[in-house]
Amino acid sequence: EVQLVESGGGLVQAGGSLRLSCAASGFDFENYAIGWFRQAPGKEREGISSISDTDGTTYYADSVKGRFTISRDNAKKTVYLQMNSLEPEDTAVYYCAAARLIVVMLAANEYDYWGQGIQVTVSS
Repeated sequence: EVQLVESGGGLVQAGGSLRLSCAASGFDFENYAIGWFRQAPGKEREGISSISDTDGTTYYADSVKGRFTISRDNAKKTVYLQMNSLEPEDTAVYYCAAARLIVVMLAANEYDYWGQGIQVTVSS
């Protein structure tokens, strides 16, 4: 059974940090690109970061560039999203997703498997 399980979310004050984890099982993780997406109430799902399977190239949306860092540990089948300098606008449900074949790294419709999501709330 394919599973992607997010952890590390919660409530943090503006300016604080959180590290999200995405633990994968049930598929050949090392051959999949992994992305992080988020969806705030009343807004569309937004691709914020991804990391390739081939060479670990990373991608970031402008909204998080310079504040968030994505990394992966293939031995642990886990991807991390370090989030620094958090802002109230970062409040959303965060999802990780896996893609076997991908062209546009932050396009949600290119991802095959999705986690259930985890809430991140940033208070002002």
